[in-house]
Amino acid sequence: MSQESLSVFDIFKIGVGPSSSHTLGPWRAAQRFVNTLVERNQLESVTSLKVLLYGSLAKTGKGHGTDVAVQLGLSGDDPVTFDVNEIDPKIGEILSMKKIILGGKSEIDFDPREDIEFLISETLPYHPNALSFLVQLKNGASLSETYYSIGGGFVVKEGEANNKQSTELPFPINNSQELLHWCLKTGLAIHEVVM
Repeated sequence: MSQESLSVFDIFKIGVGPSSSHTLGPWRAAQRFVNTLVERNQLESVTSLKVLLYGSLAKTGKGHGTDVAVQLGLSGDDPVTFDVNEIDPKIGEILSMKKIILGGKSEIDFDPREDIEFLISETLPYHPNALSFLVQLKNGASLSETYYSIGGGFVVKEGEANNKQSTELPFPINNSQELLHWCLKTGLAIHEVVM
């Protein structure tokens, strides 16, 4: 069985809650989608945007703030640094103005009551926490991407699930003996090896 190494920094993340799967993951998915638009030089070309929440994200989305997290991610805000006291005012402004500034750079019409759909009776096969972003561009083309919030704030883009990238760790550790080995070999304290 293959294993993927995680550190304490992967497990314990800074971000808004109440759920890493229903809040932090969708926020990160929205950020990734905006980054895709930036990388393709299409951010300024977006004329409309729809967000589709499927399955579990749709069923508990309002209670867990999934719709709020998506809007903040689309706005280019980071869950690690965003002041939680600014969430309600920012979401209120998006709602009242019916506009969102994608990535903090490109303003488009966006009414969260109409442009975020909660598809509670639909699920996607890969994972119950799915969301799709659909945009229309000025040239008439459209673009869509689907993401899965797989837990712990981790997000997988549809089509990349089997393309895991491995990370070479400077001190691979699977048990306490290996941790002790690295401490003795390097002269570092436990917290220094972890860092």
